[in-house]
Amino acid sequence: MPSPQQARAQASVITSGRAAPESEASPTSRLRTLFDRPRLSPGQRRIAQYLIEHLTEAAFLSITDLADRVGVSQPSVTRFASAVGFSGYPALRERLQTIALGTRGGAPAAEENQGNELQAAVDAEIENLENLRRDFADADRVIGVGRELAGSAPLTVLGLRISVSLAEYFAYAARRVHPDVRLVTRGGSVAYDALLQSREAGGTWVLAFSMPRHAHETLDAVRVARGAGLKVALITDLALGPVVDEADVTFATGTGARLVFDSYAAPGVMCAALLQAMTDADPERTQARLEEYEQVAEQHHFFLRD
Repeated sequence: MPSPQQARAQASVITSGRAAPESEASPTSRLRTLFDRPRLSPGQRRIAQYLIEHLTEAAFLSITDLADRVGVSQPSVTRFASAVGFSGYPALRERLQTIALGTRGGAPAAEENQGNELQAAVDAEIENLENLRRDFADADRVIGVGRELAGSAPLTVLGLRISVSLAEYFAYAARRVHPDVRLVTRGGSVAYDALLQSREAGGTWVLAFSMPRHAHETLDAVRVARGAGLKVALITDLALGPVVDEADVTFATGTGARLVFDSYAAPGVMCAALLQAMTDADPERTQARLEEYEQVAEQHHFFLRD
């Protein structure tokens, strides 16, 4: 009798290719593509990040209000609009409004129907998941990165500070289907040693997590990994920024920020999707390892009988 994980590994293979035409990229992905310019200045990157994080409000701000919110000058906003390919701020704002209105579904909810703060937090996570669903309309990036992670031996998983929990979840599950997964949850020289040893042992990829508040030591570790010759796949809430600049591939997923501490519904699903892609990359190894694990679990009584 196969375990639930074995059954899922057999039945839930990701299908490549784009979904039906009605699925479109999420607003975050569309804005990231719009602002993906290698020569943006630090101030222009701040403008881009603000627009991504506050789209529905920022799309309707005047140039004066936007400059005040970001803490830059009005000419800086005008130069930013030109840098990302628009004739000026009015043209950029028109594009932002088109994207923002597309996320509202044409019928904003009445204030009295929005529920309490806990329900609003759930609503925000639902929106994050809907955006992720749009991103998954083209599964090729997930499939490709999953194949690379599956082929990296060892595979290093990096998560520091608040990102430790996501890294631990991914590494715990990945060890069921991958023969050598190395988890790094301490920064500084400890992380450097682990990354350098992973490369010396033949590793080719690192999966890194960077959730807010984003730590300097995560950026440092990613730079060390790249300097050692490792490629970096990054799961983060950011579409732009220094950590994103250092990664070879980034999966930007929204986090729930309505409560005191962030929640991670969409990053959790992103982890599960990459794990699925890893199992699909080598189904024979996956089944052999899961069967072996089930035998060990049964022998040592790891789990209660439900």
